[in-house]
Amino acid sequence: MYTTQLDNGVLNAYAVETEAYLAEYPSAEQQQRYMLQGAIASLFVTGLFMVALAVS
Repeated sequence: MYTTQLDNGVLNAYAVETEAYLAEYPSAEQQQRYMLQGAIASLFVTGLFMVALAVS
């Protein structure tokens, strides 16, 4: 673990930083899966609102 000592004697421990990298653009298959997940999530939230309105 990497530590430093301040002027007043206090020790600070810093986590090791990982290497930064750029994300890759999702493939066409991943994009289709994301759209399907979004559609299912939208239907789920709409259903929750409909149930909430029905029971109120």
